[in-house]
Amino acid sequence: MHRRVSFSGACSGVGPLPDAGGAPDRRGPARPADDLIQPFQLESGDDGEAKLSGRLARLGEAVDDVLRRHDYPEKVAELLGEAIALSATLAGALKFDGIFTLQVQGDGPVSLLLADVQTMDGAERYLVRGYAKYDDDALAAHEAGESLLGEGYFALTVDQGKHTERYQGMVEITGTTLAECAQHYFRQSQQMDAAITLSAGRTGPDGAWRAGAIMVQRIADDPNIQLPSDDGDDTWRRVMMLMATGTQNEMLDPALAAERYLFRLFHEEGVRVTESRPVARGCRCSSDRVFNVLVQLPREDLQDLAVDGNLEVTCEFCSETYRFTPEAVAARAAETATEAGAEAAINSPESSTR
Repeated sequence: MHRRVSFSGACSGVGPLPDAGGAPDRRGPARPADDLIQPFQLESGDDGEAKLSGRLARLGEAVDDVLRRHDYPEKVAELLGEAIALSATLAGALKFDGIFTLQVQGDGPVSLLLADVQTMDGAERYLVRGYAKYDDDALAAHEAGESLLGEGYFALTVDQGKHTERYQGMVEITGTTLAECAQHYFRQSQQMDAAITLSAGRTGPDGAWRAGAIMVQRIADDPNIQLPSDDGDDTWRRVMMLMATGTQNEMLDPALAAERYLFRLFHEEGVRVTESRPVARGCRCSSDRVFNVLVQLPREDLQDLAVDGNLEVTCEFCSETYRFTPEAVAARAAETATEAGAEAAINSPESSTR
């Protein structure tokens, strides 16, 4: 079962890129060089109107901060880096505050990929986080070219908060790469084609992690209608060929600005960009939130969390560890039970008839 998620690619306030040999455009505030989502349009066609839209995510410190908090094997960290870049690229279509989640669960060496993006300030900035689960033995036996994910499902979820309906799309894992899974999702769930390229890896003398993702879709005249691509469409086929010329080194090069990278790929297609939006690592865990969860757990479950006389919980996203005394949790649980009992007594039918 899946429910359709609408990804609007239409942009406004579009500006041209500098020409091939020109100096950077210094009018107005400088654009950030890294950790950003860069929307763009391609004005292919004789009428000069935008035919295709896309988004480019370039992540440096944001993804490095996520991956360095875990001791993942290189293959797992690289795949999670791709997932975080992909989720940022997809979340870049949202026009509201909420949480966008990408989840891939399968029976391969990497059994779970989870990346989510929190949009804030009217989707003007983005916070990313993620984690993975894997099997050491299966990973050691994995051969190049085989899928790390195996068979399972690929799901995207959009949550705008408690007073809105939660939307989710889910399809089976198809292909050997995460990009192929995502492209299959759009063909199957959204009834449209999307071209997606993902990269993640270590760069520089300090081995810092970087990740990037680029996605191109067709623009519909009606923003509520997604158009499928036509295999005979010369423009679509040409753009796919141009995307294939991009290298991983270019995608991950911190010295190559997002605008320049897009111009290298699509200058013949009339590429134009909108304002980019900043991305940073951010986790929603907190001491209060973890404590309140512990208060609601049965006592037998709390025993499994005991370490050296304390209750210990580690966030899977950011690896932050929280410690509480069993006495503090038990006292708060007793207070909560007392408060709930008093409220129930006040709201009981017997109380209302007195």
